[in-house]
Amino acid sequence: MKLFKLAMWRMAVAMIGILTVWAAFFYMAMMEEVNDEVDDSLEDYAETLLIRSLSGEEMPSVSNGSNNQYYLYTVSGEYAARYPHISYHDEMVYIYEKEEYEPARVFIQIFQVDDGSYRELVVYTPTIEKQDLQRAMLGWIVFLYVLLLLAILLINAWVFRRNMKPLYVLLKWLDGYRLDTHSRPLVNPTRVTEFRTLNEAVLRSMERSEALYEQQKLFIGNASHEMQTPLAICRNRLEMLMEDDTLTEKQLEELSKTHQTLESLTRMNRSLLMLCKIENHQFVDVRSICLNEMLARYLDDYQEVYAYKQIHLSLEEQGRFCVDISESLAVVLLTNLLKNAFVHSEEGGEIRILFTESLFSISNEGGKPLDGDRIFERFYQGARKEGSTGLGLALARSVCKASQLDISYTFSDNRHIFTVKRLIF
Repeated sequence: MKLFKLAMWRMAVAMIGILTVWAAFFYMAMMEEVNDEVDDSLEDYAETLLIRSLSGEEMPSVSNGSNNQYYLYTVSGEYAARYPHISYHDEMVYIYEKEEYEPARVFIQIFQVDDGSYRELVVYTPTIEKQDLQRAMLGWIVFLYVLLLLAILLINAWVFRRNMKPLYVLLKWLDGYRLDTHSRPLVNPTRVTEFRTLNEAVLRSMERSEALYEQQKLFIGNASHEMQTPLAICRNRLEMLMEDDTLTEKQLEELSKTHQTLESLTRMNRSLLMLCKIENHQFVDVRSICLNEMLARYLDDYQEVYAYKQIHLSLEEQGRFCVDISESLAVVLLTNLLKNAFVHSEEGGEIRILFTESLFSISNEGGKPLDGDRIFERFYQGARKEGSTGLGLALARSVCKASQLDISYTFSDNRHIFTVKRLIF
């Protein structure tokens, strides 16, 4: 999940909780305020009635036209002792003027007169429909709730994106940075200390990587030169020694085996150096190459070399398979797959090559299926063949990886099939 989405999600969850609690407290506070105002009005009216009653003045009519009503009862001492002397509650009361029941706020006060008897004063005043108030308040609270939540999230999104812009600029630059090419310089001005420090740390890291990369390229070049020369000298000396007529047959046989070992070591050295160059992206002459046309230049050579095995070749071209690749790497890919097919084909077997616009495949007959999880590992060989270093398929996979291609192995109808196609992003 992206940092922006994660931050907005957490902010939304936090704000929903906070605003929900706020809405509940707001509703309770509003209702408390309404009840407090009504209770004050009831107390004032009850106080007027109480003064008139105690002073012996004439009491007003039970209903005074304002929907306020009162009742005055004489109660026993036991009743007065059992109930609180002042209380408030809500109930539905009958309004004589309207001849209907309406919600009202009720104030009850029990008091004692001069003769020692107790009286109960009950005062009613119509109040608002609390259910209507609740629905109205709920509607407005939900409206304000959603409006406030969206406003807070939008403001946070704007602030977040504006503040995090230097980070996104740095990430975009890192995504496009390549050690093997001259990448554009990092232009990321910011007043935020942490981002400036991060920019400087990244640039220092890139400088160290470039220095190590150049050292590695230099080492590979030197190793290629220094190792090939003594190997070639050893081979030449062995060849000269093998021309000596005084050598016995056994000595010649041992020298021949040593010469073959040196040949294998030379090929292995070249393959390993090629792998290092591919993995270090030292082949930058990328252009569009059609593998169909390139294959034709090498197919005849392989057929001549392996003519003794009487291998039949079947080539089917359903389209031109063109890819963006270095020419050197394209040669490595094709020649290694061709050699692998010829080396592992049985005498009199058949090699099938297929080209379409989206893939290239080459297959040969074989016995048992190979281990698909290990077939592209270095030095892995399903069956040891003469002249094989165990690096051909590893080279092919490295070429594909460096050229945005995918290589896969399948075994079907007693055939080993290697397929190369473009990666889909």
